[in-house]
Amino acid sequence: MLRLIKRNYFLLISVFLIFYFGFNLVSGERGFFSYREKQKLLSDLKKEELTLTNKIEEMDHKNSLLSTNLDLDYIETLIRERFLFGKKDETIYIIKKNEK
Repeated sequence: MLRLIKRNYFLLISVFLIFYFGFNLVSGERGFFSYREKQKLLSDLKKEELTLTNKIEEMDHKNSLLSTNLDLDYIETLIRERFLFGKKDETIYIIKKNEK
């Protein structure tokens, strides 16, 4: 048995190295599966960043309507939505959404 191992020493080391590098190529911290997970995480974070950027821009716009140039139409819309106020001889209907 020992003679067989000595004769095929190069072959055994080559097979071991191929298995070792093949396994590390597919799995492990820098492997293919980890790479795919990191790509998915990156795309999710980019989507979240885009959503948050849009929310910030929307809030900045609403803030500018209330601070620099006072927009009376926007203030009236806020009062109607938040406090359910209306004008004289105006009927307000409240429609509730079906929440489960």
